[in-house]
Amino acid sequence: MSETETDTRGGWPTEESDAEFDAKQSSPFGDVELDANGMPTDDALNSAMKAVVDPEIGINVVDLGLVYGYDKADGKVNVVMTLTSMGCPLTELIHQQVSLILSRLPGVEEVDVEFTFSPPWSTDMISDEAREELRAMGFSV
Repeated sequence: MSETETDTRGGWPTEESDAEFDAKQSSPFGDVELDANGMPTDDALNSAMKAVVDPEIGINVVDLGLVYGYDKADGKVNVVMTLTSMGCPLTELIHQQVSLILSRLPGVEEVDVEFTFSPPWSTDMISDEAREELRAMGFSV
């Protein structure tokens, strides 16, 4: 075992060297999959968007089915998404979270968030995993 590793019994991770740790801090999304134009793939965008949590429900916007799609070109990502209700009082907070997360991805220089209510969101759009979490919290979905 090298100096920078620990025993992996019980699922404990190996330790990183200081240089590896510092590299991750300066580029936390350095391993993001990019398309031929140097932009993150839709899967990579979805992965990053899972860090955006609906503050009222406590589940990420991807698993809630709130993200409808992405348009990408020339360093700009346009996110088309919806909210669970038209009068959502936390729209600005969600907008800020999306902009903050996606602007940290390689190749992304600008983020635009477009909220739409067509088609309207419904509980049918929730992923199976999120549905189970909601049921565990006492929601009937």
